[in-house]
Amino acid sequence: MTLRIQKIDSATTYPLRQAVLRPGKPPESCLFAGDDLPSTTHWGAYVGEDLAGILSVYEQYHPSFSENNQFQLRGMAVLPNYQGLSIGKQLLLAVENAIFTTQDVRVWCNARSSAVGFYALLGYETEGDEFDIPSVGPHFIMTKKR
Repeated sequence: MTLRIQKIDSATTYPLRQAVLRPGKPPESCLFAGDDLPSTTHWGAYVGEDLAGILSVYEQYHPSFSENNQFQLRGMAVLPNYQGLSIGKQLLLAVENAIFTTQDVRVWCNARSSAVGFYALLGYETEGDEFDIPSVGPHFIMTKKR
């Protein structure tokens, strides 16, 4: 399997966001604040011509952290028929390589509770207690610093 990871536009993420992260919800639930800011990047993992996974990165300050350079990961998703093939891992590592280009950088996300193990295996740590995002479910803040 050949995997190609590249930047994509925000609109390209919406169908996959809806299929994996917001099934049964209206398409507008897949549009996130900041999607089209110049500082936001969206990434796609392609297997052949199929968009198999996505991840978006926002320059977003979190008050719990002191770093000047903070990035929030959002909307990470891999289509069910491509899960278990390390696509999510490869996608996240490629995005980290693009983000961690200087010192004093913090990456954080609101990870679904079911994904905590995935992020932990890649060096992310939980911060604080589990919390609920209405109509989405339980989450933890997870973070990684370099």
